[in-house]
Amino acid sequence: MKSKDQSARIYTAKVITDSERKTADGEDYTYIEAKAYMVRTEKNKDLIAEIDAGIKKETSVGCAVRDISCSICGRNIKTEGCEHKKGNVYGGKICCYLLSEPTDAYEWSFVAVPAQKNAGVIKSFNPSEEREKLAEWAREYTDELKSDIVRSAATVIPGLTGESVGEICDALSLKSLKALRDALRMSAQKNMPVIRQLESSDCDNGNENSEYKI
Repeated sequence: MKSKDQSARIYTAKVITDSERKTADGEDYTYIEAKAYMVRTEKNKDLIAEIDAGIKKETSVGCAVRDISCSICGRNIKTEGCEHKKGNVYGGKICCYLLSEPTDAYEWSFVAVPAQKNAGVIKSFNPSEEREKLAEWAREYTDELKSDIVRSAATVIPGLTGESVGEICDALSLKSLKALRDALRMSAQKNMPVIRQLESSDCDNGNENSEYKI
């Protein structure tokens, strides 16, 4: 293993069991799903293009296990060996090598013909599209904060022009904009509390609407 051969890094992995699918010997289909990230550089742009196009898809996992046994006779292949051959059928049951007590999965590689025929890339992620979405949401939220600040500032600091408030907002971070918006809103509510337009009256002159005066 050499670091110069590394193209990506796996940052999380989990074991998934799909009870709707079965293996060749009738057990529930269980597999490892790993997520990896790759930095886009001039060196690996061709590899990324091949992955996106589906040319590089099949993978193989390099791993270490404590025990490998035959599914037919149960013998330890590492220490005993047996006469059964992988893939052959014995008494109606296909022969497999069972990997038990895994100790490490140290590399994933792209290969032409994987040992597990279904092993490969199942989906991809385009970070540029996600970043653009997040950037658009941030712009919309920032514009909304600035509008709120300009409106509240006109009430709290009437001598400050909207243009000046806008210039102040341009120099602030998103967190600071939110704090300023909240502070101005609180001050505006104190300076101009909400007053009922309709006020109760005790007089009654016989008019059914006379108990309220504008």
